[in-house]
Amino acid sequence: MNPRIDTTRYMNSGPVRAMFGLQQAVDSSGLEHSLLELVKICASQMNGCAYCIDMHTKDARAAGESEQRIYALSAWREAPFFSARERAALDWTESLTAIAETHVPDEVFSRVREHFEEPELVALTFAIVAINGWNRLATAVRTPVGNYQPRAIA
Repeated sequence: MNPRIDTTRYMNSGPVRAMFGLQQAVDSSGLEHSLLELVKICASQMNGCAYCIDMHTKDARAAGESEQRIYALSAWREAPFFSARERAALDWTESLTAIAETHVPDEVFSRVREHFEEPELVALTFAIVAINGWNRLATAVRTPVGNYQPRAIA
């Protein structure tokens, strides 16, 4: 698939800077890096964003995530490899990503609220908003897939 737009040419534009600013705020929110990567992979799988799946599975592996958990992520409800906190975050991710169908039920909110303090829940929600935005951008402009290299882990 050929790219439609080379977004790297617009890195200094206001909208692109704003997206990176949102991502930086999410990444520095205090939520666990491993949790954020699981959320990014989950939403990207739901949205069918090959670029983001490639990026975030590589980032997760580079940060020490097990391949077993990455492979089982699309079936997290049936897999025993995820903590209650991770399950709540993944449930929230699925509900927000499929918002037109789910309308984010109270039961899902209640489950996630059991595991996240309000500031964490706000950060988690913005993490999901951000990855859904990135998925839509990468899919719309057909960002080339496969060449992403994870950044060095601090």
